[in-house]
Amino acid sequence: MDDDFQTYLNRLARMTRLEAYQIQVQNIQESYKYQKLPTGERQAAPFPGYTIITPPSEEDDKNAGFYKQLQEYQVQLLNLPIASQLLVPLPTGSFHVTLADLIWDNAYRDACDRNPNYESDLRSCCTSIFHQYRQNSQPATPIRFSILGIMLMPRAIAVCLVPQERSSYEQIISFRRTIYQNSQLMPLGIEQNYHLTAHVTLGYFGEMKPDLDRQKFVEELSELNEKWLGNSPEFLVHRGELRKFDDMTRYYREPDWAAIDF
Repeated sequence: MDDDFQTYLNRLARMTRLEAYQIQVQNIQESYKYQKLPTGERQAAPFPGYTIITPPSEEDDKNAGFYKQLQEYQVQLLNLPIASQLLVPLPTGSFHVTLADLIWDNAYRDACDRNPNYESDLRSCCTSIFHQYRQNSQPATPIRFSILGIMLMPRAIAVCLVPQERSSYEQIISFRRTIYQNSQLMPLGIEQNYHLTAHVTLGYFGEMKPDLDRQKFVEELSELNEKWLGNSPEFLVHRGELRKFDDMTRYYREPDWAAIDF
């Protein structure tokens, strides 16, 4: 299901252009991953599940320079006149790159209701998959990505990442293929729903006011995108981990849960 290397590069290049922003801004909407309190503030809504991600930024010393830059990007984004009213920022300590989506929200709740051992079955299966990948994979070269630009999604805004070499992309795709094609994982209700689009989410959209100047928002994003281009450290995908989440602000794990060093 995932793209080949050149198709991936072309697809993400289109997503970071002004033309793409002008189209996508018409589709943005309030994120259901945050809920509005009576005080008017927003807090993360319950949204439980499991995923395979790189270590969150607060635990990832190898990418400290990258995440420091990304925190500055988030501040600049929030300082945009329109974005500051529109965006709910994510905690910077939770920044990460998703390597493989697993299960979330109602699908996760239903699976746990049907099978009291669901979580332990899932964790055990992931341990086996990681071991299988490690046994079958060739000696790896460093997996290096870099920021291509801002990505505007229907309910969030992120920076998208592109591999610095073909081998970096192919290693991630091989890892994802090992996960999604595993015959033990499929009965657990896990399947591939999305092409890989490596990114780090910076914030979700809050309330959409009727007078939102979408064209002005697009212009501000485009100007910021130009400012960021070629101005960030590389991102090293050095480790993948099975993590659980209760909402979109924190991803946690136990020491014996599946993990793999690339």
